[in-house]
Amino acid sequence: MKRINLLGRMLILFFCMSFFVSVAKAQEPNAMYQVSTINALIQGVYEGEISVGELKKYGNFGIGTYDGLDGEMVMLDGKAYHVKSTGAVITSDDKVKTPFANVLNFKPEIFGEINDAKSFAEIENALDSIIKDRNYVYAIRIDGVMNLKTRAIPQKSKPYPTLAEAAKTQSEFDLKNVHGTIVGIWCPQYMNGINVPGYHLHFISDDRKSGGHVLSGEIIHGKVQVSRISDFRMVLPGGDAFKNAALNSDYSKELKAVEQSN
Repeated sequence: MKRINLLGRMLILFFCMSFFVSVAKAQEPNAMYQVSTINALIQGVYEGEISVGELKKYGNFGIGTYDGLDGEMVMLDGKAYHVKSTGAVITSDDKVKTPFANVLNFKPEIFGEINDAKSFAEIENALDSIIKDRNYVYAIRIDGVMNLKTRAIPQKSKPYPTLAEAAKTQSEFDLKNVHGTIVGIWCPQYMNGINVPGYHLHFISDDRKSGGHVLSGEIIHGKVQVSRISDFRMVLPGGDAFKNAALNSDYSKELKAVEQSN
């Protein structure tokens, strides 16, 4: 009987250890967790799929949007901020859901600086000089002083418009000499349709009073931290909207039109 009890305890211990190892593996640094695809968002699949509370289990850093395309998400240092179309910034309730997001436990591996980048193109070029290998996904953090144009889109109701139509109602904010953090993801071209190829950047100010999706701007001075992502997991919506969406086309032009301003 003692042998059986000992064997039982050993089996329980083994399964517990296996469980905790698998949980740790799912949350290890720089493993990106993505909700839905960018093509689904372009086609108006805006219904929230995963709660913010659930999202935090997979990362402390990232970007996304909220149920109904309600504004912009910036996750930084374990807190999710909601930039509304009014310009207000609130801390997200864990029960609020997201239709599209990317999060990870950020652990920087590459470091650099950006000074006097006077346009989005110059910001991209400066980041390109820091991120040299173009075959991976990268998470990017820039802390500094900036002049930025950002946006947030007001929440939509069903039947949902396409992202291009929704963006026509966006609110734009001119942020001058603002201290804060850019949180972003860079994806290679082969991610087209799954995520945004190139730089997808969101911003939150140090005082947590302004932010949004970065359309254009300047970085006066910024300290750059970058992590390379080689572990990627994506979860797809289960509803009819995703099932029936036209996801197998190239929407590069539509995406570029809503990602940046001239």
